[in-house]
Amino acid sequence: MLPIGDDNSRRRTVPIVTFMLIALNFYVFYLEMQGGNPFILQWAFVPSRFVSDPIGNIPTVFTAMFMHAGWAHILGNMLYLWIFGDNVEDRFGHLKFLGFYLFCGAAATFAQFLFTSGSMIPLVGASGAIAGVLGAYFLMFPRGQVYVLFLFRVVVMPAGLVLGFWIALQLFSSVGAIARMADSGGVAYLAHVGGFTAGYLLSRVIRPKPKRPAYYFDMSSH
Repeated sequence: MLPIGDDNSRRRTVPIVTFMLIALNFYVFYLEMQGGNPFILQWAFVPSRFVSDPIGNIPTVFTAMFMHAGWAHILGNMLYLWIFGDNVEDRFGHLKFLGFYLFCGAAATFAQFLFTSGSMIPLVGASGAIAGVLGAYFLMFPRGQVYVLFLFRVVVMPAGLVLGFWIALQLFSSVGAIARMADSGGVAYLAHVGGFTAGYLLSRVIRPKPKRPAYYFDMSSH
């Protein structure tokens, strides 16, 4: 069940931050391919290295969320950011959305870190930050129409169903990840859950309040 688009008819602004984040992710991925393992080891988040020097490794909390493990990884992440990021940015505003995105990415990294603090495997990817965007979308647009490729057909589903299925899958997979906890790499499901949770909870606090309807009283005589 692959989302390929959503209803943007109510979007009022150009999602410049979403476009900027997508471009930056591809640019950093290009630098990764040029720099190879030395570049990855320098800028990825490595849990055990963070334990030994938290202050010195704070920058990697943020640089790692713009790095990816391969073409499938970055294309999948950017597809989700393209579909869901613009509407969340439209609701929050550009600067608030950027801060929200970075906060969720950091929260996702530390959610994974709590369970893998001794790992030497580099943690990379925008998945945690994008999971935060999905959490916000799930809260603010649960009835939004999402176009999904399902059994070789494009069908329309409510966002609440699509994203509810996604987070349920992450929760189920994270249970297995906790049970294994081997230093062997793979998908950071705990980061996905942490990012989604952070995005959902933060959105409840910072989302714009709905405007109250204006009431008018006709005081003229008839």
